[in-house]
Amino acid sequence: MAPTTKTGRVTIKTVAADAGVSVAAVSKVLRDAYGVSDTLRARVQASMERLNYRPHAGARAMRGRTYTLGILLPDMRNPFFADILAGVNEALERTQYQTMIGVSRSAETIEMSLIDSMIDRQMDGLIMIGPRMPPETAESVSVRIPTAVVGYHVPQLATLDTANNDDVAGAAQVVRHLAANGYRRITMVTLAVPTKNVVVTVQRERGYREAMKEHGLGQHINIVPADQTAREVQTVVRHLLESRHRPEALFCWTDMVALHALSVAKDLGLSVPGDLAVVGYDNTIYCDLAQNSLTSVDQSGQVLGLQAARLLIERIDGRQQGDHFVVTPRLVVRGSSRPRPS
Repeated sequence: MAPTTKTGRVTIKTVAADAGVSVAAVSKVLRDAYGVSDTLRARVQASMERLNYRPHAGARAMRGRTYTLGILLPDMRNPFFADILAGVNEALERTQYQTMIGVSRSAETIEMSLIDSMIDRQMDGLIMIGPRMPPETAESVSVRIPTAVVGYHVPQLATLDTANNDDVAGAAQVVRHLAANGYRRITMVTLAVPTKNVVVTVQRERGYREAMKEHGLGQHINIVPADQTAREVQTVVRHLLESRHRPEALFCWTDMVALHALSVAKDLGLSVPGDLAVVGYDNTIYCDLAQNSLTSVDQSGQVLGLQAARLLIERIDGRQQGDHFVVTPRLVVRGSSRPRPS
């Protein structure tokens, strides 16, 4: 039987003895070093699996890498983040990297606390999704640890990489579609956030404004902010739908807000469409359900996650210049925005 340590932990020496190869050969497989044959890799991996070998993170760190990546999410409730994580996992499938997730609850102080913890644990890199921090803070983070960001517009920064969709174009597609279907009083429900310019909602607000003016609807521009909580969103939407000049259509910055809007409209006895059109953003799995049939902008969440992981590994491997990947959004039309009855 291959030897173990006094603590019973399977070591790299244990794996080498079981596989009948040198410790150096096992080390090369663990580091995914150049020149390792498929036969050797398969032999070593078979021994690691048979022995339930788990690389020691501290020892890996002393050799240069821990092969762990931190992922920072603003919250766990938005299904769009699951699409992004699926893309990250796909990108890492054939690598040694593993991920650890922190949830910031969209608070900058919590974001920084989690990032400090990830750095203290010697993670090799960080993927941030929709952070709330200003650009100068994001830049300072990227100097400390290789960083890729999803949903954050900072093309001027060379120290970090980004994966975004064209939020301006996505919002313009929504307005163009609604205007073509006869809607004029189109209100946008956006996110109440102090950070300006870099967050996706600011870009979508810009696309909404520009498209409304382009279609001669400038006098109907109305952007209403709401916090992320369900209660706040429902309160804001209810106020809009009970107002004297009720919107004919709602463009919601994310599907979760749009689903709340559908719920409030139903509670008020409004038909969608008919009395109201509703459009979301993200094209998450709930849009296709018959009771929702929600028109939404598809920004390819899985592609964004895959590209963010790719960019991060390239950065860890030594790339210095910034790379800012952009997806072209696509409007997926469903029943919630059918042409307005004449």
